[in-house]
Amino acid sequence: MTTAEVQHQPQQQRFVLHLDGAEAVLDYVITGKVINFHHTFVPVEFRGKGLAEKLVRHGLAWAKAQQYQITASCWYVQKFLR
Repeated sequence: MTTAEVQHQPQQQRFVLHLDGAEAVLDYVITGKVINFHHTFVPVEFRGKGLAEKLVRHGLAWAKAQQYQITASCWYVQKFLR
C-alpha cells in the first residue's frame, strides 16, 4: 500500500486516495452553501487501516475552510459530525 495523499477532484465532487491500482473515495454534493457527504468507499483489501477516516477528516477540513454548512447522509461521515 502507498502512503498516498488525499486528492480533491472537484469536477467529480469527491476526495480520493489512490492505493496500488485501487481507489478509496469520499463523494459529496454541493447545493448552494450546503455540502452533503453521501458516500464513502474503501476497497475490501484496504479496510481497517484508517483510510476512510483520513478521507473524511480531509474532506471536512476542506468544507469548513470553504465555509460550507456540512451535512452527511453517509453513516460513516455522520460519526464525525456528532
